[in-house]
Amino acid sequence: MHFKDINFIIIGAGKSASTWLQKQLQSDPEVYMPDPELHYFSRNYSRGDEWYLSQFKDAGVGQTVGEKSNSYLYAPDAAAHIHDRMPHVKLIAQLRNPVERAYSNYCMLFQRGEVGPDIEAYLDPSQGGGNKLLISGHFASHLQTYIDLFGREKLLILFFEGVLDDPEGQMSQVRTHLDLPPHPLAPEGWSKTKDKSAPNVPAHWKKRLGWMKPIVRPLRGTATFETARGWIASETQYPPLTDDLRKRLNDYYGPSIEALEQISGQSLSHWYGSMDEPGGMTA
Repeated sequence: MHFKDINFIIIGAGKSASTWLQKQLQSDPEVYMPDPELHYFSRNYSRGDEWYLSQFKDAGVGQTVGEKSNSYLYAPDAAAHIHDRMPHVKLIAQLRNPVERAYSNYCMLFQRGEVGPDIEAYLDPSQGGGNKLLISGHFASHLQTYIDLFGREKLLILFFEGVLDDPEGQMSQVRTHLDLPPHPLAPEGWSKTKDKSAPNVPAHWKKRLGWMKPIVRPLRGTATFETARGWIASETQYPPLTDDLRKRLNDYYGPSIEALEQISGQSLSHWYGSMDEPGGMTA
């Protein structure tokens, strides 16, 4: 495997159903993608090119080869690293209303115990305007870095709503961009990638019981394991995104959304509407 043999990269965005895109492409025998996000050009660059290329060793002759790493959209040097190795590669970005994406990301971190219940400390632009939760939603500036290096024609910009409203049309755009023939949607792609309403083990219990993971791993999925998990798992009660905080976030992201409309050539006025349905696809 050589860099010239890699055809495409899904660069993000996080919490925008990019895992759905990956599953759909992996269902096609003409496509090869490794399962894990490699994050080579963002977090694992020190591992070296040989490590990266080894992740594609199982790709077959003639397959269209690619990977997905959502961190590439945000990491400052990722675009330059990718261009240095693969100036030919095609890029795909699937984006979500930045307010909804920020709240979804906050909920994920809250469930993990990595952020506290004071939602405004993390999502109020006047308090946390410089934090990663908010900066990640400035899609236009992140994408412009790629456009400056690769050209607009190599970048396909998609939106989360396409997965919900017209999944066949969404994948048709992807397949056209990658010069792939038509292929039916994978049935498993309809399942929810992550359901934030599903019962979870509270973060403080995860920390206390972390030492038991190697012991109980063989039991996962068994009736005994699920019964024991059910004793402590519960539906997480997430701090709500209030109307007032949503308005502040809409105002904060307004200029960035306008810039994204110019880049994508699509109206995004609907991003000021209601939130996604609870429990929808978020990865």
